[in-house]
Amino acid sequence: MARAIAIIPARMASSRLPGKPLKPLLGMPLVGHCLERAKLVPEIQEVYLATCDEEIASYGSSIGFTAIMTSASHRRAATRTAEALATIQQLEPARPVEIVLMIQGDEPLIPPGSVSQLIRAFDDPSVSIVNLLSRIEDEAVFRDKNNVKAVISNRGHVLYFSREPIPCAWTNEFIQDPLLQTGVIGFRPETLAEFNSMPETSLEVIESVDMNRVLESGGLVTAVVIDHPTLGVDTAAELTVAESLLANDEHVKRYMAT
Repeated sequence: MARAIAIIPARMASSRLPGKPLKPLLGMPLVGHCLERAKLVPEIQEVYLATCDEEIASYGSSIGFTAIMTSASHRRAATRTAEALATIQQLEPARPVEIVLMIQGDEPLIPPGSVSQLIRAFDDPSVSIVNLLSRIEDEAVFRDKNNVKAVISNRGHVLYFSREPIPCAWTNEFIQDPLLQTGVIGFRPETLAEFNSMPETSLEVIESVDMNRVLESGGLVTAVVIDHPTLGVDTAAELTVAESLLANDEHVKRYMAT
């Protein structure tokens, strides 16, 4: 089996919800749910936490996860993940990583089976980056600029990511099943290193979406679309919604004592 690892990037200085990785959900910090759910994915051999904050690192270590300290200067989750991967490769040169999963530390509702589905996309040797997308069923979610939307080609590659509601329904009708980008992205290690070596691109900066760097530079991002609803927590209101959804989530009881 290819060695697959998960890296969970997290930082306290969120502009929309400061300190969000340690905000409690059902009594467990938000980032704890992300770490524990990644651990439930059978194809993932190790789960690491990447952070520039001692509070987050201390919490991760307290529940048994290896915390990798990174620079505080990162503007993108993918570059923080790339720095952490480089550190892991230096510490464990005899154990090469073949697939690295970036699972952002504000995605507490990703089903472990969906991450397995993403990993299986790498069975195709031509695939180098895979982004998990979910279907949007709520028009308010579609129009919310906190949420990154995506459109894909008939071949299953992402054409563009935007915070605007795309594809644009110029008749102002809500289209069926638009797609939401999740913070779950898989890379081959050399591809992540290449991404990290490239300068930011204009569309990446304008939209504040790191995967637009790949698209604008001519790369391919393979899409894996799931039907399960997901929620990236960016606001206090979304934190409340996430807690209510987790209360009925089948996976929570697998890692939280009742």
